[in-house]
Amino acid sequence: MRISSPDFDALAAKIDEKKEYFEAYYELLLTYNERFNLTSVTEREEVFHKHFLDSVAGEGFFEENAVCAEVGSGAGFPSIPLKLIREDLTMVLIESTGKKCEFLRAAVRELGLRNVTVMNARAEVLAKDAAFREKFDVCFARAVARMNVLAEYCMPFVRIGGTFLAYKSDREEEQREARPAMTLFGGSNSGVIRYELPDNFGGRTLMFCQKIRPTPPKFPRGQGMERRSPIV
Repeated sequence: MRISSPDFDALAAKIDEKKEYFEAYYELLLTYNERFNLTSVTEREEVFHKHFLDSVAGEGFFEENAVCAEVGSGAGFPSIPLKLIREDLTMVLIESTGKKCEFLRAAVRELGLRNVTVMNARAEVLAKDAAFREKFDVCFARAVARMNVLAEYCMPFVRIGGTFLAYKSDREEEQREARPAMTLFGGSNSGVIRYELPDNFGGRTLMFCQKIRPTPPKFPRGQGMERRSPIV
């Protein structure tokens, strides 16, 4: 795992190497967005920076051949751009909305992605399943919930020694707010990487936490408790 600020020149070069696939993804996004309202960001340059470049900013957190879970996949950011530049990764995309799963499956099919599974399920339910609980090297999410809420959804999926990774806006206070929750869920060695997207497209943060012990069996609590009564 390379914990350092993103090298956007190198990452842009990796995207350029897969240009035809990113173009196909962009066109597919526009087509399905008319039906499913997947994203408000549709202008080409904005999509490149705010979705594609931002998605691959965390690429250094993924060891070779890592088995990964994404919570709240939505339109496939960051999972699909990451998979396009890192064919070695195995991905399970967890999304509770059926229409978004339809888009994700179409993207996986049209882009010819291997070792990507789309699960139409709620994270708090799937995390109780022994086939998924504490089975992943990395569990990650982008723009799903505040960090303490997100930790309860994601940490149960992470194996001991694995990493919980959250893509967030430039709001470092969420990391401090979430430390008690991440400790409760088995985490340690948390941190933040702040960065600026190129061409003045805004500040972002990568928030991360290593899993050092099992998450207590009662978490996630389910029934909406994660959001209604977050751990503080």
